[in-house]
This record gives sequence, structure tokens and C-alpha cells, in this order.
Amino acid sequence: MTASLALMVLLAGFVGGGLGALLGVGGGMFLVPFLNVILGFSLPSAAAISLVTVIAASSSVTASRTGHGLINLRFGMTLEVATVAGSLVGGVTAHLLAEAVLQRLFGAIALIIGAVMLARLNRRNVILDLDVDPGLLGGSFHDDDTGRDVTYRIRRLPLALLASFGAGNVSSLLGLGGGIVKVPALNAWCGMPMRAAAATSALMIGVTATGGAMIYYGRGDLSPLEAAPAVLGVQLGSWLGLRLGRRLPVRFLKALMVILLLAVALLMFSRAGK
Repeated sequence: MTASLALMVLLAGFVGGGLGALLGVGGGMFLVPFLNVILGFSLPSAAAISLVTVIAASSSVTASRTGHGLINLRFGMTLEVATVAGSLVGGVTAHLLAEAVLQRLFGAIALIIGAVMLARLNRRNVILDLDVDPGLLGGSFHDDDTGRDVTYRIRRLPLALLASFGAGNVSSLLGLGGGIVKVPALNAWCGMPMRAAAATSALMIGVTATGGAMIYYGRGDLSPLEAAPAVLGVQLGSWLGLRLGRRLPVRFLKALMVILLLAVALLMFSRAGK
């Protein structure tokens, strides 16, 4: 690890952390391709470093959003059981697949999630009538876009659990933290508003990433010296992303996610074809 490489990893972590905090998906969706394609890290090593940064980012983002009503703790802990199970399975099976297969899987997931977000660009899941019962797993919070308190209900719980298992599996396989699957799924299919889904996902991804990171470390893929500058960069980027996220409209955040997902998918497909 040279000084110049450490600086590049730190900058990559800064950009990934900022985008991850802004969109509630963790920085892995952007950090892993940069480490793998630009800096030449193997995909298992890039995924391992990313998972460590996800743990760090989750802690800072969750601490920042606590007390604003956006984090749905009861629903998040319900989904976390399925997510951790998927994470452990993904960590064990990651070494059984070729790197090109993992890269194509990464690209395919990015395209699918981007299409889901594009279809939901102008739709929101808020109920303006506060007298409506949100149910056992629903919630309410102050919506900055409307300037009012809003309520939401959780729908299709079995689908949410299945998506969480898949998110955990993808998290360990590719080092994503799982938020890139959870946030669009909860927003598009389970009735959760974008901001609430992002905040709840930020809480969950740290727990999800821990299981996968331990498996990678045990296999020798995780170098603390390489992960340290990435963690520092992600923490700084998360701080900036959180402050920008409060000022930007939800529609803009969704559109930004779609553009970034498309770019990442093309990058990973091109890398897998070489």
C-alpha cells in the first residue's frame, strides 16, 4: 500500500460514502467497481474492503438520523433476520463463483434495480391523513418535501423478507451492504417512502455487512491496511451526503440513483467481457 494508492482509495471511499449516504444504499455499489476496475483489486478483496466501509457508514448515518422518525426499528429488525441469513450464505458461496460471473451478476442487479427505480420515479408512498392506522409495522415521520407529518403502511411482508434474504446474499457476494436491493424493493413493492426506506436500510446494512466481513477476513481477503483509508473516506463522504440529502427532493435522488446504476452496470459488463 503506497501513499498514492492509499490516497486514491480514500478518495474512492469519499465519493462512495457520499453517494451511499445520499441514496441510503451504502457506498459499496460505487466503491467496489472503482477498486476492482480502476485500481485492479480482485473482486473478493474489493468486496471485503467495501463491507468494512459499509459497517462504518451505517454507524454514522444511523446516528445522524436517529430521532427524526425515519428509522423504522421494528420493521428493520424483522427484516434483519432474513438479511443476516442471506449474508452468511453469500459469504460462503462467494469463493465458488468465477470473478467474471460475479461481475456480470453485479451488472445485472444494477440494471434490474435501476429499472425498478425508474418506474417509480414520480410515485410516493405517503398518506397525508395522520388518523389512518399505520398497522403493526408502519410508521410516520415529518416529510420535508410536503412540509407535513405523513404516515405509511407496510405491504407484502413476505416479499420484503424474500428481498431482504436476497439483499443479504448479494451483500456478501459483491460487497454491497444490501441497501441497493432493499431500498428500491421497500419503496417500490412494500409501501415504504424513499426517505424512510433509506434510513431504515442504513441501520440494517451495518449488521448485514458484519457477517460477510468476518467470513472474508477468515479467508484472508480482507487487509486492514487497505481498508483503513477507504473507511476514512467513506466517513467523510457520508457526512457530506447526509447534509445534501436533507436539501434535495426525492425525485432528484431517485433519478440520480437510476443514472448511477446504469453507469455501474455498463462498467461491470465491460470488465467481465475482457
